[in-house]
Amino acid sequence: MDKILLREMVFYGHHGSDSAEKELGQHWEVDVEIEGDFSIPAKTDNLKDTIDYRKVYRRVKDVIENENFSLLETIAERIAEKLLDSFPAYEVVVRVKKQHPPLGGPIKYACVEIRRKRH
Repeated sequence: MDKILLREMVFYGHHGSDSAEKELGQHWEVDVEIEGDFSIPAKTDNLKDTIDYRKVYRRVKDVIENENFSLLETIAERIAEKLLDSFPAYEVVVRVKKQHPPLGGPIKYACVEIRRKRH
């Protein structure tokens, strides 16, 4: 199976389990993998035959910047839903990373990864 991968997309959003996180906001890093059959666009070399990366980026950006959630799991699920609803993908993998989460000590990020398939 073929994959499109978009790595380390960074957005600013207001998510978190406490009010300070939601009020102040922070940077969020997102990776997506979109699995499908990309043999036709490989032959036609035509953007209309494939999944436009710009549109994928905009869908992810919209969730992070314009919606509000408490959990990483919910953010990842919402992104996966939007991607599967918007594009002819068989499966998506979404990773959402929260930079420097308030866990009481040094940590680079906390991450949730989900995999969802088209029904």
